[in-house]
Amino acid sequence: MKKENIYKFLYIVAALLVVGFAIAFGVDAYKYNTGGYWGSAPLYAYALVDAVEYLLPSLAFFLAGLICKKKYAKKENIDK
Repeated sequence: MKKENIYKFLYIVAALLVVGFAIAFGVDAYKYNTGGYWGSAPLYAYALVDAVEYLLPSLAFFLAGLICKKKYAKKENIDK
């Protein structure tokens, strides 16, 4: 993989983490509504845990992708 295309990989990882959040929270919401969870935590607590687990790393990958894209775009413009 060329260094100039690493940002695409980072964007894909970020998108997969967002999809993972949607699936994990969907499963949590389903289990919460059907009584599958025996704990007394409200649903937003499960949403917060899933957000920290999936959305925070997704944001980090997305920002890293933006930085890489800008870095290599500047190098490409300088070389021309």
